[in-house]
Amino acid sequence: MKLTPNFYRDRVCLNVLAGSKENARDIWQAAEGHVLVGVLSKNYDSVTRAVDDMRDYAALIDNALSVGLGAGDPNQSAMVSSIAAAVQPQHVNQVFTGVATSRALLGQDQTVVNGLISPTGTPGQVKISTGPRSSQAPDGVVPIETAIALLKDMGGSSVKYFPMGGLQAIDEFKAVAQACAQQDFWLEPTGGIDLQNYEAILTIALEAGVSKIIPHIYSSIIDKETGCTRADDVSKLLTMTKKLTG
Repeated sequence: MKLTPNFYRDRVCLNVLAGSKENARDIWQAAEGHVLVGVLSKNYDSVTRAVDDMRDYAALIDNALSVGLGAGDPNQSAMVSSIAAAVQPQHVNQVFTGVATSRALLGQDQTVVNGLISPTGTPGQVKISTGPRSSQAPDGVVPIETAIALLKDMGGSSVKYFPMGGLQAIDEFKAVAQACAQQDFWLEPTGGIDLQNYEAILTIALEAGVSKIIPHIYSSIIDKETGCTRADDVSKLLTMTKKLTG
């Protein structure tokens, strides 16, 4: 299975969800390979079944697979790590406290492992208590620079900033983007991103100087009847990305 992420060549790589294996292939083709295709661990009742199915997905899309939690559910953290160890995907979504486990079980540093941090209402301050137990405790709030340093210590590749609520936390997002640029760390904006606000969000990260941006666009481009991501919308996102990145 291909380990070296084929999106390393891109400054921006989309991250969208697949509703089926056929949908995954359609998405990958619509994005001309500039995409990570998310499959949620929460959709499976066991690690074994998830591993078997996700290997099939990976084979269809040159392993451009993103193993997901499922709405950032901290209770999926251990399952995601176990799946990632077996499948060796190109991308892993993790809560903050699950990053080190995923990296250790992967046994290599090529797979991208993000760590989930959340807005607090104060620019420059982020919530890192996103794990199974810590999410039930009083909020753990630290400066974004400290959060990034901790993620680096744990073998993380990027900040997953969730939930953004689209443009609702835009001042906070600007501070996160600036810190990621200053510390040469990757950034994954997530939550409420759609075809209307995508360019504005991506522009902020680009202008801040972030070296790699992986925007997650989920429910806004999913057909509610089929549960599949609309390939036409993925094409539109790719067009907008090319316009902004030249």
